[in-house]
Amino acid sequence: MAESKGNLSIGQVAERTGLSVHALRFYEQEGVLVNPVPRDPGGRRVYSEQDVDWLNLCIILRASGMALPEIRRYTELARQGTGNEPERIELLRRHQGEVAARMKQLEQCMDIITFKVRVYEDIIDSADGQSCHAPARLEDEERHRATGPSPQREPSEAM
Repeated sequence: MAESKGNLSIGQVAERTGLSVHALRFYEQEGVLVNPVPRDPGGRRVYSEQDVDWLNLCIILRASGMALPEIRRYTELARQGTGNEPERIELLRRHQGEVAARMKQLEQCMDIITFKVRVYEDIIDSADGQSCHAPARLEDEERHRATGPSPQREPSEAM
């Protein structure tokens, strides 16, 4: 990969990426930077714009759940240059599938949380404060939408 210009200190890179100085050193030690980080005459790290771009990609991969060994493997492939694109695609597609599965699970979680919020809003909005107009169970949600409020329940049934 071609070197790009930029003389950024570790503090500047930390500020631009949101990573701590400690995390930047850790990532360097773990081999997730494509290029070795050069040092100035005083021994301080000097980062490039390319390093910042790569770190931002690593941050996204990590935030999406990619394990550090997988990020390291992806970095190794990038370091090797052209010719291993099928391996990179395989690694990224596998991760893409994992992210999609997690998103589906999170969507189901959000549905349940949204449902429970509606249950409690109905309790608060009820005229007598003792009944709930939303079904207490998620399975009743479709029936609730189709037929209107379920029979009155005690607030304790709403959980």
